[in-house]
Amino acid sequence: MKNILALDFGGTKLAAGLVSYASKEWLNYKRRLSPTNADANTDLTIMYELIDSVLEGQKPDVIGVSFGGPVDANTGTVRLSHHVKGWENIALKQLLEDKFGVNANVDNDANVAALGEYRFGAGQGHNSLFYITVSTGVGGGWILNGQPWRGFEGMAGEIGHAIVDPDGPLCLCGKRGCVERLASGPYMAQDVKEILRKEPKKAEILRNLVENNLDLITGKIISEAANRGDKLAQEFLFRSAWALGVAIGNVANVINPQLFVLGGGVTKAGNYFWEVLQKTARETALPEINFEVLPTNLGDDAPLWGAVELAQMGIGN
Repeated sequence: MKNILALDFGGTKLAAGLVSYASKEWLNYKRRLSPTNADANTDLTIMYELIDSVLEGQKPDVIGVSFGGPVDANTGTVRLSHHVKGWENIALKQLLEDKFGVNANVDNDANVAALGEYRFGAGQGHNSLFYITVSTGVGGGWILNGQPWRGFEGMAGEIGHAIVDPDGPLCLCGKRGCVERLASGPYMAQDVKEILRKEPKKAEILRNLVENNLDLITGKIISEAANRGDKLAQEFLFRSAWALGVAIGNVANVINPQLFVLGGGVTKAGNYFWEVLQKTARETALPEINFEVLPTNLGDDAPLWGAVELAQMGIGN
């Protein structure tokens, strides 16, 4: 196999890379933020521009695609995107195959990132791992006995909607106290903004970081403020790490993977976040159960490298 075209349709970013599988280094790589209020047509148009830019007139031998939302991996059909409208039941595999004349494989971003970490990143040398991405949302992907495991109808790994606090705040999925509702960057930012609008003298460090423009508050800003000693930011960072730790401990009890790999923006939150997460996971899991929790080795490119592996291995259960 010669050149693999890897694509990443994320919730807020789009990326394309061309790689020779033998070299495991990008021959060309481009990324761009998805515009505010983008839809499927917008994202496809931008992605085609990125593809043209990385191919530079070449034709790929095969295409691998990571998509930020539920996907039927057997047919390559996107079921929907939770963050970009217009993706309902889009036959993305067929679109790409018709346009480029080569085989394309498509799967959910967390499943694909799990493949990336297993083949190229923190999961090398392990037989089983659970990858968790914590950014715009929270999702998960499984590698069991060296193979992707998608579950019945491909919905395995939805750790973001595991309930850890039944009395917690309402999630867009309709349930309360989901991991995603407590741990994801946008939800943390939303909750912090609501408090600061009601209590304008609170969280001086956090306010100074955004120069009192609450619209600039993000999960990353909250993490930075927490690491500088802001009490409100620390409270929400603790909540995020605690929710993830409870979920990880419970997953360890049920499936017992060797390794948990965490990726996404919130996982760059610093030592405080990781200490709370590790401690909570250990306290939640049975003491007899051994596992590691590590940050991603591949960073934001885990889905793109996973798309490389997905392209060359094809779809399998």
